[in-house]
Amino acid sequence: MSATTDHETVDVLVVGSGIAGLAAALAGAREGQEVVVATKATRPEGASSWWAQGGIAVSRDHPEQFKQDILTASDGTADPDAVDVLVENANEAVRDVLVETLDVEFDVEGEDDQRESSERANGEERPVSENDSDGDEEYDFTREAAHSEDRILHVDAATGKHIHIPFLNYLDDHENVEMRDDTAALDLIRHEGRVHGAMLESDGEYSPVYAGATVLATGGIGDLFTHSTNPTGSTGDGIAMAALAGADVEDMEFVQFHPTAYAAEDGEDGFLLSEAVRGEGALLRNGDVSEYSNSEARETESPGGERFMPDYHADAELAPRDVVARAVAAEREATGTVVLDVSPLDFESEFPGLVEKCEDRGVDWTEGIPVAPAEHFLCGGIAVDDRGQTSLDRLYAVGECARTGVHGANRLASTSLLEGLVWGLRAGADAAGNEAEVIEAPDLLERDPDLPEDFARQKFHRLRRVTEEYVGLERDPADLNRALGVLRRLKGEVDAYVRTRTARSLYELRNASVTALLVTRHALENDESVGTHHVVEAEPTGEPEPSVDD
Repeated sequence: MSATTDHETVDVLVVGSGIAGLAAALAGAREGQEVVVATKATRPEGASSWWAQGGIAVSRDHPEQFKQDILTASDGTADPDAVDVLVENANEAVRDVLVETLDVEFDVEGEDDQRESSERANGEERPVSENDSDGDEEYDFTREAAHSEDRILHVDAATGKHIHIPFLNYLDDHENVEMRDDTAALDLIRHEGRVHGAMLESDGEYSPVYAGATVLATGGIGDLFTHSTNPTGSTGDGIAMAALAGADVEDMEFVQFHPTAYAAEDGEDGFLLSEAVRGEGALLRNGDVSEYSNSEARETESPGGERFMPDYHADAELAPRDVVARAVAAEREATGTVVLDVSPLDFESEFPGLVEKCEDRGVDWTEGIPVAPAEHFLCGGIAVDDRGQTSLDRLYAVGECARTGVHGANRLASTSLLEGLVWGLRAGADAAGNEAEVIEAPDLLERDPDLPEDFARQKFHRLRRVTEEYVGLERDPADLNRALGVLRRLKGEVDAYVRTRTARSLYELRNASVTALLVTRHALENDESVGTHHVVEAEPTGEPEPSVDD
C-alpha cells in the first residue's frame, strides 16, 4: 500500500452504501451539494441493506400505535422523542423516496395486481396510508413480531435488494453524486472537536478526502461473531473510527440476535428466514418428537416436534426477538434441534426466494427448516441527535452504526430500513452548506514489512471465539471480565502493527477489536437484564473453564 500526495475536497462525504448512506447522499445532492459515497462493499451484496428480507414498516394512519409497538418491543427503553421522529416521518419518507423517486414495486394484494400495473403505466401515485386511498388498501401489508397491525411493506422476502439496487442505480446517474466502490475509510481527519473528512484507501493507495461534512453509514458488527446475518466486512468501522476520534458512543451492549437463521453446518452458507414467515403463521418446533407425538393437539402433517413458544410468551412466535432467540437457543440445547414449521402457510408461493435457498442446500422445507439464533443488529452505536449529528462537529452517523434512541434495548422488526431512510434524509440535508477545510492529515506509516500471512484471519478467529462464547445471548459478569482481558491484549497486539503498517485488513481488525471492547465494556457496566442484554450468573461447576485465549 502506498500513500499519494494528492488530496481532494468535497461538500459531503458519505462512508457506506446501505439505505442510510444512500438516503444521506440523495438529500445532500437535492441541496445542491457535491457528494462522494465511499463504500468498501462490492455492490450490491456487500451492504447490509441488500440482505434485508422482511420489509419496511410505515405508520399508515396509526402513528401512535406504531410508536407504542416500538416502545413495547424496546422493553420501555426507546427514546420517545426519537420514536416520534421516526413514526411522524415514516409515510412521507417512504412515499417520497421509495415510491415516487425509485418506483419500488412493493407487493400488492393479489386481486389488485392488474390495477396496480395499470396505475403505474398511467403515472398515478400509489397511497401508503389509508387516508390517502380512502380506505382502499392496495399494498400487501404484512405483520411481524411485536407489531399490533399489518403495516410492513415488502417485496417477497427480499425487500432490501429491491430497494437497494434501484437506489444505487438512481444515484449512479445523479450529476451531484460520485459512487466509489471498494473504497475503505481508514481514519477520520479531525482537529479540536471537528471532523474534516477521512483517509480513504482504494486499490492499495490511500489519500485524504476533505469534506464540509462527513456522514458515517458503515452498517453493523457481524464480523465480530461466528454466526451472523450480516454481510462479510461488517467490522464496526464507523463506530470504531468515531470512538477513536472522541465521539460519544452509547448502548453498545444491546446486540440483537435473530432467532431464525438457517442452522448451517460447517462450511455451509447460512441465510436468514425472515420474521415475516412467522408473521404469516409459521411455527417453531423443537426436537422432542416422542413427547409431542402423544399430544392430541398435534397436527399429524406438521413436521418437527413440540411447539414451544406459547410456554415462553403470550405472543408465542410473534414475541419480541430477544425472547424468541433465547427460547430457540434453550430448546436447541435441551432437545438437539429447532425447526421452523412452514406447513401452516403457502410457503412456496409466498416466499419463493427462501424456497430456492433451502433447495440450494438440499433442505426439504416441507419437513421443517433447521434454525438457530445469529447476531443480527446492533441497537446502540454512535450517539446522534434527531438530525444524525454526533458529539463531534460536522460528523454525522446514520443507519446501524448510529444510536438514534429509536431501538433502545431491542429493535422492533422491519424498522431498520425505515430508520436508515428517515435519519439518512435528515442528516444529508443538515450536512449541507459547509465548506471543506484542508488541515494536516493523519500520518499513516509504512516503516515495517507487510503483515505476516494469515495474521488478520487468525486474530479475527480469536476475537470471534471470545465474543461468541462470552458476549452472546446471555452474559455472565465473570465471563465478560475474562473477555475484556483477552480483547485488551488483542487490541494491544493490533495497535503495535497499526503504528508501523497501513493495510485495510489491519484497520478492519483494529476497528473490530475496538468495537468488541465497547460492547463488552458496556455490557459489564449494565447489570440489569433488559431487552437484548440478558445477564446471568453461572454457578461454578468445578470443571475447567473454556479457554478463549491462544
